Amino acid sequence: MRAGCIILNSCFFIFLLADASLAQKKLPPETSEEIQRRLEEITANNDDETPDDDSYLQDLEYFSRHPINLNSADRETLQRLFILTPAQLDHFFSYRKIFGAFVNLYEIQAIPLWDVTTIRKLLPFITIGSTESIRSLRKRFVGGDRTLLLRYTRVLEKSAGYTKDTSGRRSYYPGSPDKIFLRYKYNFKNKLQYGFSAEKDAGEQFFKGSQKSGFDFYSAHLFVKDIGIIKSLVIGDFAVNFGQGLTQWQSLSFAGPGDAMFIKKQGEKLRPYTSAGEVLFNRGMGITLEKKRWQGTLFVSFRNMDATLQTDTIDFVSSIRLSGYHRTQSETTGKNILKQTGFGGNIQYSGDGYRIGINAIQYNFSDPILKGGQLYQEFIIPGKKSGNYSLDYSLTYKNLHFFGEAAIDNNIHYAFLNGIAISVNRYADFSMLHRSISRDYISLYGSAFTQSTTPVNENGFYTGINIKPNDVLRIDAYADIFSFPWLRYRVDAPSSGSEYMIQLNYRPNRNSEFYLRYRKTDKAINTIFPDLPLSYVGNKSRGSFRVHATLKINRTYTFRTRAEVTRYDHKPGFLIYSDLLYKPMRKPFSGNIRLQYFETEDYDSRVYTFENDVLYSYSIPVFHGKGYRYYVNARYNILRHLSLWTRIAQTRYLDRNTTGSGLDKIDGNTKTEFKCELVWQF
Repeated sequence: MRAGCIILNSCFFIFLLADASLAQKKLPPETSEEIQRRLEEITANNDDETPDDDSYLQDLEYFSRHPINLNSADRETLQRLFILTPAQLDHFFSYRKIFGAFVNLYEIQAIPLWDVTTIRKLLPFITIGSTESIRSLRKRFVGGDRTLLLRYTRVLEKSAGYTKDTSGRRSYYPGSPDKIFLRYKYNFKNKLQYGFSAEKDAGEQFFKGSQKSGFDFYSAHLFVKDIGIIKSLVIGDFAVNFGQGLTQWQSLSFAGPGDAMFIKKQGEKLRPYTSAGEVLFNRGMGITLEKKRWQGTLFVSFRNMDATLQTDTIDFVSSIRLSGYHRTQSETTGKNILKQTGFGGNIQYSGDGYRIGINAIQYNFSDPILKGGQLYQEFIIPGKKSGNYSLDYSLTYKNLHFFGEAAIDNNIHYAFLNGIAISVNRYADFSMLHRSISRDYISLYGSAFTQSTTPVNENGFYTGINIKPNDVLRIDAYADIFSFPWLRYRVDAPSSGSEYMIQLNYRPNRNSEFYLRYRKTDKAINTIFPDLPLSYVGNKSRGSFRVHATLKINRTYTFRTRAEVTRYDHKPGFLIYSDLLYKPMRKPFSGNIRLQYFETEDYDSRVYTFENDVLYSYSIPVFHGKGYRYYVNARYNILRHLSLWTRIAQTRYLDRNTTGSGLDKIDGNTKTEFKCELVWQF
């Protein structure tokens, strides 16, 4: 049967391999349309903040140059591609266990659930080779890849924060408007990694004033994998990911409603932290030990955090600051004043097609964190400690994958999440997910499949389906029904809502791709009437319709365009853009350009779009008002291992004479960003 499948599909697979051989030479790889959509959804659900975690883009670029050997790859490495579903991973390892090492890439066609679309996505990042065991730690410090990155960013227009008036106001930016990011990383075959990073934000001082040590933020790490029973060891800054995010999840995850088969969080329990964000990481040491079917993880962390400290009868923290900015006097006053000690662990047992794990997290603080003054914050009271404990589990049986997590916090408040994904046949995939999270549940670094940013105060049921009638057409749809037992921000009563989406994807050939998407969300929000003493809570509807097309003109040029119409409570919004990507084979220069127009009635009818950027970077700005935008990205290989990336982006508004607000207010209707990056890979 194995040989028959290989022979039957060999002609088609030769075509895929030829396509992949070209893709592997496109360095770095383009972010796929699917990943762009997922990143847009993360931003929309994260209070308009683009995630700071660029580890996924680093992984893609590294694996495009050093493809993963399927004969020696472990689950954690393959998960980092965010291409394979949990069931596809389980079937891969079962197939490899039964039939042994792969002889060539033709064989992956025979793996159950591995369809044409999956294989096409994987081919640029995988290979077949002999297994290689490198147990000596000393040998790993020689012969690896080194990357040195220096990135400079600046908004060319001067904002109000950089103008100190004669009144002697205390709130202004004493530093320059330059933003600088520096990173060095060494990676030996994904078995040993070390490096450091440093960042100065715009407005922060540099080697003077409150920043006499230079950069405002420093980070370093050492990460080792596969030394005897040591599965992974990390020292320095690292992220911890347990279960389905009810206890803790600090890394980027694409688990969300957009794809019916990607509703489960997948990732390494311990990951080195290499990004510029100053919040979602631990600082200390972690280790994962593995023996046969058992795996155990322990970590300990000591770090200082930004906070707002107030004094009543006792000193207490009214809020933890997440921005990472230390520009004004109030921001620098709150820097690192809250001491956090954390520790936790996981014990996991893996059987044939199933896994079960126990997780525990505990964080202690130097000062108690007390609630804010709003009623919706009534139950968000961590105090001097915050702890979470959970049981997570998964089971794969034939074409069915079941998973879930049951968690409690220190005060025995509960949270449950369970899901199931089914590959009905080669034409359809189906999934369901239920979550029930108490209004009192507290998870400091939780990030689960929820409508809210953090897992708290939510019940919901999601169902999704993917229909693939043939190799060129695919239909994705989902429905999510949810409720919030307690008050929320800008919602002064218990409420409920729903979200629906349907998307038609059409790829007639390898040179063109189209999709149509309609999404509708109903959520409650306060409505204020001047004649009433209290606000009225009512459901508001937000709908959007999108048309997107990608056309590969030839091996050098790609054209991309999108039009999107939104409507929020009868308030319309509109956005249209066109991209032209220039990426010749074996040439030192490449680039892309975008022209865009947007028009929305107000902020509620805003539109999000993914934007290409310099290497290891991306942006997902939110657009509201009326205006147009353009950007130009360019890359030039100065030397074989030294490349220069530049970007200039400008937004010009047609409905205002100023942009921004507060200290970021700019007199004038334009905002221009310049970015320059040097990357040395040696």
